[in-house]
Amino acid sequence: MRPVPSRRDFLRFLSFGSVALMSGAGLPSARAEALEQNGGRKLGVALLGLGKYSTGQLGPALRQTTLCQLTGVVTGHPEKGAQWAHDYGLAAKNVYNYDNFDQIAHNPDIDIVYVVTPPAIHPEFVIRAAKAGKHVISEKPMATSVADCDAMIEACRNAKVKLSIGYRLHFDPYHRELMRLQRDKDFGVFTKITGDRGFIMQNRVWRIDKKLAGGGPLMDLGIYIIHGACMAAGATPLTVTAHEEPKQKPELFNEVEETIDWTMNFPDGAVCQAVTSFNHEADHFRAEGPRGWFELQQHAFTYRGIVCVTSRGPLHYDPINQQAAQMDDFADCILSGRDTPVPGELGRRDIRIISAIYEAARTGKKVAV
Repeated sequence: MRPVPSRRDFLRFLSFGSVALMSGAGLPSARAEALEQNGGRKLGVALLGLGKYSTGQLGPALRQTTLCQLTGVVTGHPEKGAQWAHDYGLAAKNVYNYDNFDQIAHNPDIDIVYVVTPPAIHPEFVIRAAKAGKHVISEKPMATSVADCDAMIEACRNAKVKLSIGYRLHFDPYHRELMRLQRDKDFGVFTKITGDRGFIMQNRVWRIDKKLAGGGPLMDLGIYIIHGACMAAGATPLTVTAHEEPKQKPELFNEVEETIDWTMNFPDGAVCQAVTSFNHEADHFRAEGPRGWFELQQHAFTYRGIVCVTSRGPLHYDPINQQAAQMDDFADCILSGRDTPVPGELGRRDIRIISAIYEAARTGKKVAV
């Protein structure tokens, strides 16, 4: 069996964004050449929506990126825009609101719009950004319906701009090792997959507003398990079954589920059993094959602090900034002309799976994906 990869092996395997951030090395020649051909200019990113994720993760990550930089923001709160302009040295003309957003089409400082709003709002601004001629990253979940995903993909295709989904874990070393294990079959085919993700929600927030979020913990947290299971299986599930657990806080979760468990059946016999909840704490994922297993024991889907153990022993990689790696990779896709590994079609796949799970929970039947 192939040994667990060394850090050197892993660095060779990673895409540019993770390599640069982990090793401190200079740009690979192809990337350096692409940047040089762009006049040495980093691509400009505008964050649309300045909530906790932009403030706590994306903004700081853009201080670490190599191929792109923060050059604009879009917000419904003038005071937030002014504060961001001060903190990040943004030009006043690059601070937009949702009404004048379309004027971004005339701004050469901005190449990429990163839509960081609740999922139901993604389609409008992805489509508007595409029509403005800007490349787009949509935060996950991509949308609240497959039809909206299709509209987003079509708009970007028609405008000839790239569309990527904010799947930061595709650039995380532990999740990349999971994908490698699936591809190289070190442990054989993963056939038993389990996941549990949850936290205790105390207050009413947009994440339990069905019109904005599209659902409850399945949309917000379950998408990580779904994505991880598809990584481990190397496929899309064929069918799903699901069950919504009785609500312990019905007054809080009166629009969406509180806890839901589901099963995904994949080709080649792989089965994933999963649960996600807004009423218990968990962040765990495991994939088992006939010759070994891979387990993210703690912080399985978080930004840092992942604890990973395999049947061969523990794994440890130097930490990276997942968001910086993700955004640099998208910038490289634009500069080099290659396809993003996390396109709109991938986001659409996960919304299709989520829709099937909700239908299965509602009907009590097995549902084809």
